[in-house]
Amino acid sequence: MTQVRDGFQSRLGFVLAASGAAVGLGNIWGFPTQAANHGGGAFLLVYFIVIFLLALPALYTELYLGHQAQANPVKALRQAWQDTAPKVGATAGYIGLFGAVVMLSFYSIVAGWMLAYALEPIASFFGFNQLSQFLHSDSMARNFIFTPLMLILTASIILKGVKSGIETWSRRLMPMLLLLLIVLIIYIATLDGAMAGFAAYLIPDFKQIFDANLIIAAMGQAFFSLSLGVGCMMVYGSYLSPDANLPRLTGTVALLDSGVAFLAGLLIIPAIFVAQHNGVEVFSNGKLVGEGQLIFAILPQLFSTMGEIGLVVGLLFFVLMSIASVTSTISSTEIPVAFLVENHKVGRTKATVLVSLVVLLASSLIIVNFDWLFALVIMVLTQYQLPLMGLFYFITVGWLWQRGNKLHQVSSGPHYWFAQYIRFVCPILMTAVFVNVAFG
Repeated sequence: MTQVRDGFQSRLGFVLAASGAAVGLGNIWGFPTQAANHGGGAFLLVYFIVIFLLALPALYTELYLGHQAQANPVKALRQAWQDTAPKVGATAGYIGLFGAVVMLSFYSIVAGWMLAYALEPIASFFGFNQLSQFLHSDSMARNFIFTPLMLILTASIILKGVKSGIETWSRRLMPMLLLLLIVLIIYIATLDGAMAGFAAYLIPDFKQIFDANLIIAAMGQAFFSLSLGVGCMMVYGSYLSPDANLPRLTGTVALLDSGVAFLAGLLIIPAIFVAQHNGVEVFSNGKLVGEGQLIFAILPQLFSTMGEIGLVVGLLFFVLMSIASVTSTISSTEIPVAFLVENHKVGRTKATVLVSLVVLLASSLIIVNFDWLFALVIMVLTQYQLPLMGLFYFITVGWLWQRGNKLHQVSSGPHYWFAQYIRFVCPILMTAVFVNVAFG
């Protein structure tokens, strides 16, 4: 007797879960910096074109592989390669699994920072100054407290399965994330300096639209912001019912993810100009400072210039960042958990605990060797694995997978032309992203 797989109960549940997987720190942290440094409105325009030309087909391809196989990435890719080299497909699935664990190992550390920064305004409000300093400190002790906390939080959701865990919590967390974003945008818009930020973000400099650096940056951001390349979309696709309308669902997820990225820009870039208006240095060598400096230095400085309301704004902002972190760690954890449950018949509880312990061990290695290992791990994953796996999925669906591949069975109409687009155009675009991200 075949065991019935857990799955999403509703289209909305899937869309919120998949969007939650895609909406991570890359949208709220990375996207606004890229937009500010590449012509504001010009970057926005190119980004939305690129979402349609590359990220949407990539998202569809990954979801399609999982949906057709109704299985985790190792099984799905082995099945897709069954007529040529099943071991190659399975190996790619294992690389995805490894990538998911690696991504979790550094993402859980960063998610822990977000949680610590979310608690800091509460500590400040109650006058716990030493605790406040500890929460803002860049210490190994803080990392060893908050990284396991985020892993436990993620595991507690994964333990409950797809319907009761992932779908239920996505339905709660994603509307909360959107509400917090909108509330913060409205508040920041009332502050001096915000209008200059809105102008920089929304008014395109059309001279920059054909800039090669801008186009490549937009392609990379569009691909990475949808969490493609490690297999989480493949797993989520496998939890859809076999008769699900995949093209429509793909479009909805991409639209919601892009919408959140757009809203994040509406929040972060005006906030940066407000900070500049308040005397905070936000540009270095003509470029907006990015990465850790932006989130953990400039914005907290801005919140501190606001007086007591700054404590509330800081709390809301880092709660928002914590939610974005959790929705992403959930999807990455589900990849190895699904593999253990389906391929090795391990119970979900045992699989979740096992995966969490492995990730904790990997995170601990990074924390202890932070200065050289943290950046290296992120570089290997984002510059090499994610784009190469995206390219591999295109080649699999476009060229190698024959039996059961409906895209190969159509000979006319929109589906036929879409199949040709995936076969010929997408691999070229994906290769361009990889070459420029890895060697540019």
